[in-house]
Amino acid sequence: MPLRADPAVAADRRHRFTRAERWTHRATAVLMGVCVVTASFLYVPEFAELVGRRELVVRVHEWAGLALPVPVLAGLASRAFRADLGRLNRFGAHDRIWLRAALVRDRRRASRPADKFNAGQKIFAAWIAGAVLVMLGTGLLMWFTHLAPLVWRTGATFVHDWLALTVGVVLAGHIGMALGDPEARRGMRTGSVSPEWAEREHPLWRP
Repeated sequence: MPLRADPAVAADRRHRFTRAERWTHRATAVLMGVCVVTASFLYVPEFAELVGRRELVVRVHEWAGLALPVPVLAGLASRAFRADLGRLNRFGAHDRIWLRAALVRDRRRASRPADKFNAGQKIFAAWIAGAVLVMLGTGLLMWFTHLAPLVWRTGATFVHDWLALTVGVVLAGHIGMALGDPEARRGMRTGSVSPEWAEREHPLWRP
């Protein structure tokens, strides 16, 4: 059954994301941003000197990390959000073609077939979801010291710190890609995109 389009979408626009999906993305982005910023205050001495109140920063970081899965769990109440999770979880033959073209930097749009989400977006979504779960697990071991022996906590600290650095780099790439595509940002902000952009970037997508 097709998902109902937002009645606020103009006739010359193509519906892409519902209000629930957009708010899920925004809430997740805010919490992730708080985690990244507070982590930088904790680990970069120059930033730490600007804040000073380390204990407060630690608490904000911990609670933002614990809350990070909440928007996605709440978003599961939306049928459109669940449908898009299903799309993100399916990797087809056209995704392999898109990925090969991206790896060899083939700039011809025709060589990069994509449905609602391209292969890069699917890989990013899967990676960041796994990273958040690992960060949550290792963070709990670091926070509640009675949960595991010292050697486990030491390993958890190592994994948490290096994965946090990797997450920061990947998120910077994600933001950079978004900054380079105003129409994609408009789609996430308003819920609709132009038909021309949809045909160019996601030719296999049929709402």
